[in-house]
Amino acid sequence: MVSAVSSTSIPAWRELYPFASHRMTVGKHSLHYVDEGSRTASPILFVHGNPTWSFYWRNLVAEFRGSYRTVAIDHMGCGLSDKPLDYPYRLQNHVDNLVQLITELDLKDITLVVHDWGGAIGMGAAAKLPERFKRFVVFNTAAFRSQEIPLRIAACRIPGAGALAVRLFNGFAGAAIVMATEKGLSGPVKDGLLAPYDSYDHRIAVHRFVQDIPLTPEHPSYATLEGIETALAGFKDKPMQIIWGEKDWCFTPNFRATWQKHFPNAEVHPQADAGHYVVEDAIDRVVPLMRDFLKRTEA
Repeated sequence: MVSAVSSTSIPAWRELYPFASHRMTVGKHSLHYVDEGSRTASPILFVHGNPTWSFYWRNLVAEFRGSYRTVAIDHMGCGLSDKPLDYPYRLQNHVDNLVQLITELDLKDITLVVHDWGGAIGMGAAAKLPERFKRFVVFNTAAFRSQEIPLRIAACRIPGAGALAVRLFNGFAGAAIVMATEKGLSGPVKDGLLAPYDSYDHRIAVHRFVQDIPLTPEHPSYATLEGIETALAGFKDKPMQIIWGEKDWCFTPNFRATWQKHFPNAEVHPQADAGHYVVEDAIDRVVPLMRDFLKRTEA
């Protein structure tokens, strides 16, 4: 069931995020999303990664909601969604939740916009509902297997120590507001990105995402990611725009090159001075690039 939600208390960072909240029931939990613009307009579906949330897409939602229906999900455990301690937090769960949202909102002719874990989750949903997807915009992400994992992320997977670093000392989300950007973030933007992850319990999904990186066939999410990678071939003739922060130390330009191998007809726009949070670092270029791409591929 989907329903609108009103808020009686708006924190300061909400000035940068002036969107109505909506919620969808997933089992016994509540999943939050943004739904701006005309319900009859062509939808843009924004899918975030870790450790961000729909706040990361705020500027693009505001920019395009006048012409498109702009929908931005908060994955379970992220953003303003519930953060249950007993939830599986596997890739397949996140894909299934996104499929449910697409189905309940009856989104069709979707422009999928993805970043970080959003690549695997978003393309996983596209593989389930291919007839509903029209084109793709890709920012620093992956939807395929890789053995590349930075040491600083691998350290967060160490049993015991990883939980202490990520959940007790906020060593992942807290570090990202410095390490994922080349140009720096303002105080309010930092506050907004960190607001949902304000306690040990509320950082559970941040840690689970790190643990869910499937590096070996024995990992519970390996087969899921393998299936998503295989399904990419079904979209090779769809319009795709790749906008990449070249100074990303996690999703390096090697990942961009892999996207290009899967999608040789994609248009590619490397941003030489941008990091992992490329939408934050290069918003002044991202908006016109996306606007032009959407206009040219509308037909």
